Amino acid sequence: MNWPALTVFIALFVFVTGLGFAAARWRAGDLTQLHEWGLGGRRFGTWVTWFLMGGDLYTAYTFIAIPALVYGAGALGFFAVPYTVMIYPFLYLIFPRLWSLAHKHGYVTSSDVVLGLYGNKWLALAVGVTGLVATMPYIALQLVGMQVVIGAMGVSGEGWIGDLPLIIAFVILAAFTYTSGLRAPAMIAVVKDVLIYVVVIAVTIFVPLKLGGFAPIFAAVPVAKLTLAAPVGDTYGAYSIYSTLALGSALALFLYPHSLTAILSSSSPGAIRRNAAFLPAYSLVLGLLALLGYMAVAMHVGTDPAYADGFKTYGNNFAVPALILSVFPGWFAGVAFAAIAIGALVPSAIMSIACANIVSRNIYRGFIKPHATNAEESQVAKIASMVVKLGALVFIIFVPVPYALQFQLLGGLWMIQVLPSVIMGLYLRMLSGWALLGGWVVGTATGTWMASLTSFKAAVYTVTVLGVSFPGYIALWSLIANIVVSVVLSLLLKPFVTAAPILAE
Repeated sequence: MNWPALTVFIALFVFVTGLGFAAARWRAGDLTQLHEWGLGGRRFGTWVTWFLMGGDLYTAYTFIAIPALVYGAGALGFFAVPYTVMIYPFLYLIFPRLWSLAHKHGYVTSSDVVLGLYGNKWLALAVGVTGLVATMPYIALQLVGMQVVIGAMGVSGEGWIGDLPLIIAFVILAAFTYTSGLRAPAMIAVVKDVLIYVVVIAVTIFVPLKLGGFAPIFAAVPVAKLTLAAPVGDTYGAYSIYSTLALGSALALFLYPHSLTAILSSSSPGAIRRNAAFLPAYSLVLGLLALLGYMAVAMHVGTDPAYADGFKTYGNNFAVPALILSVFPGWFAGVAFAAIAIGALVPSAIMSIACANIVSRNIYRGFIKPHATNAEESQVAKIASMVVKLGALVFIIFVPVPYALQFQLLGGLWMIQVLPSVIMGLYLRMLSGWALLGGWVVGTATGTWMASLTSFKAAVYTVTVLGVSFPGYIALWSLIANIVVSVVLSLLLKPFVTAAPILAE
C-alpha cells in the first residue's frame, strides 16, 4: 500500500466531493426545470465552458489510453493529436448555429433539434437511442482509468472488496450529480484541469531530466514505433488508417450527447467561438501526454519486476501509473492519480446527465407521458442519471475490459451515423426525415457488419477502389454509405414530403 499517495488522493477526492455538493448553490437556479439541472441554465460563460468542455473531452481514459497506445503501438497513437485539432474549426463553424436554434426553441438534446427540423419522432428517437447506447460504454471506460490508479496505489482485493473503492466513488458521484446537476462537473472541472496541467508539465520536465534529455528517450524507442510504416504497393496502409481515424473521430466527437450538453450549456454563440480558439491548448497537453508512452518505454517500466503485477492486471494501461511511480515521490503520485480519478468523475457526470436528458425529454415526455410537467421531467432525469451510472458500474464490474473496449468501438461508429440528421439538416432543406432514418439504418448496419468481420476487435476495414486499397476507419466508410442513401432517398421522396415548420421558416 502506497500510503503517501493514498492519503493525498483521498484528501483531493474529499475536496472535490465538497465542491460537487456546494455547486448546487453556485449560480443558483430552479433545479426542478430540466434546462437548469441538465444545462446549468445555459449561463456558462467562456471560461467555465472552456473548463467544462475540456473536462468533458479530455477524460481519465484519455490520460491512460493514449500513452498506453503509444507505448504499445508507437506513432499510430498520435492520431489523437491531429483529430483534436480538426474538431475545433468544426466547432467554430457549425455549433454556434446549432446553439442558436436550440436556444430559440428551448431544445435540450440533439433529438429535440432533429424533431424540430424534420417533425419525425422516430428519427428523433433513433438519434436519442444512438446517443444512449454509444455513451454507456464511454462511462464504463472512465471507470477503467479509475481502477488502474486505485490499483497502482496498492488498493486491491478479491470480489466486492476489490470493487469497494470504485463503488464508493460512484455513490458519491451519483449523489452530487442528483443534487447539483451540470453545475457540479462544471465546478469540479476547474480543479481537474489544473491538476492535469500540473502533472503533465511536471512529467515532461522531470523524466527527460532523469534520462538526460529527449534524445535518449527517442533512442530507446524501436525505430518501427517512431514513424508510420510507409505505403507498400497498391495500398495506402498506415497513412490511410491514420488520416481516416483522425477525420472520423473528429466528426463524431461533438455528436456525443455529453459534448453537445457542454455546448448547449454555454451562454452565447460567442462563447462557443471563443472556445474553439482556446481549446487547442488542450491539444498541446495531449501531445505531451502521448509522449508519456515513449517515456515509459525509455524507463523500461514494462520489464521492471516492481510493476509486473500491474501490467499483468491492466496491460499497457498501467504504463502511465508505472512511469509516475518510478519517477516521483508518493505524495506527487497521489496528486497525479487524483487528477486521473477526478478526470473520470467529471466526464462521467456530464455523460450521465446527457443520457438522463435524453431519457426524460425524448423518451419519457416524448412517448410515455407527453403532458408531464416540467418538475416531473426534471425528476425523471435525476433518477435516470443514477440508473445510467449504476449500469456503467455494473458493466465494468461484471464485464471484462476487452468487451467494454469493443462496445466503445461500436459506439463510435454508431454515433457518427447521426451526423446527417443533426448537422447536415442545419443547412440543407431538401433532406427528408424518413430518408435520414433510412440512411441511419444503412450506415449503422454497414458499420456493424464491417466491425463484425474483425470480430469486433479492430476499427479498420479495407476498401478497394480501382485496384487501390484504402484501409481506414470503419465509421467513416459507413458514414459515406449513410450520406449517399440519405441524399438519394430525400430526392426521391421530395414530392411526397412536406418540410417541417422550422425548415419552412
